[in-house]
Amino acid sequence: MSKCAFLGLGVMGFPMAGHLARHGHTTKVWNRTTAKADTWAKKHNGEAVGDAAGAVFGSEFVFMCLGDDPDVEAVFDEIEPNLAAGMVVVDHTTASADLARRLHERCATRGASFIDAPISGGQAGAENGKLTIMCGGDDAAMEKAVPVMKAYGHRITHIGKSGAGQLAKSVNQICIAGIVQGLSEGIHFAERNGLSVNKVIEAISGGAAQSWQMENRWETMSERKFDHGFAVDWMRKDLRIALDAARGSGASLPVTALVDQYYADIQAMGGRRWDTSSLISRLNSEDES
Repeated sequence: MSKCAFLGLGVMGFPMAGHLARHGHTTKVWNRTTAKADTWAKKHNGEAVGDAAGAVFGSEFVFMCLGDDPDVEAVFDEIEPNLAAGMVVVDHTTASADLARRLHERCATRGASFIDAPISGGQAGAENGKLTIMCGGDDAAMEKAVPVMKAYGHRITHIGKSGAGQLAKSVNQICIAGIVQGLSEGIHFAERNGLSVNKVIEAISGGAAQSWQMENRWETMSERKFDHGFAVDWMRKDLRIALDAARGSGASLPVTALVDQYYADIQAMGGRRWDTSSLISRLNSEDES
C-alpha cells in the first residue's frame, strides 16, 4: 500500500480520497475549508493536515482535485518545496494543457513526476469508484500511479505526453456540449409538435441517436429538473479551456463556441448551478418571449 496526499475535497475529491483510504492506502488530506478535511478524517479514519505542504511531506503520491488553473498553480507553489525524488504528482483538476506541461517541468527539476489526469463520470462516478481518467505523462510515472488510481478509476487511459490528458478532457467536453444541445432541440421539437417524448425516446434510443445523455437525462430534461449533474459554471470553465486550446492549435470549434454562448444565456437566467442539461430551458425561454 502507498502513502498518499489528497488535496481538494470537493464533490469529487471527497469520495475519491475515501476510496484510497478504503483500499488501504495511508491517506492525508487537505482542503481550504478545514472543517471539510476534519469531516473526511473522521469518516475515513484518516488524517487531516492544516496546510497542503504538510500533507505532501513524506508522501509517495500527491493527488490534486481543485477548481481551475490559478487554484492548481497556487497549491503547487505551496507544495513544491516538499516534493522529493520519486514522488508522483497526479492532477485530477480539469485545467489547461499548458499548465500541465509547466508543472511537469517543475516536478522534473526535483526528481518527481507529474501526470495530468482529468476525470469524467460526475459525482456519481466518484462516489461509486467508476471514474474515467484521461492521462498525460511519462510511462514510468503511469506504471506507478495506475494501480493506486484504480481505487476510484474504472477506465484509465494513457493518452500521451504531458498535457495530453487535459486535451483529451477538452474533447470530452466538446462532444458533450454538442450532444446536449442536440438532445435539447430534439425534446423541444417533440414537445412543440405534440408528441409523447417518452414514446419518441423509446423509438429512437435503440438506434444511432442514442447517447449517455439521452439515456440518463431525457426524463429530467422533460421535467425541467436540473440538479443532477455537472454545473453550468464548471462547464463554461471547461469550454473556455477547450476554446483557448483550439485557438492555439488552429482547430475550428464553431458548434462548441455557439453552445458556450448558450450556456452564458443560462447563467444570465440564474442557472449557474444548474446541470449542463439545462440548455433546454433556454429554448423554453424563447417560447415564452
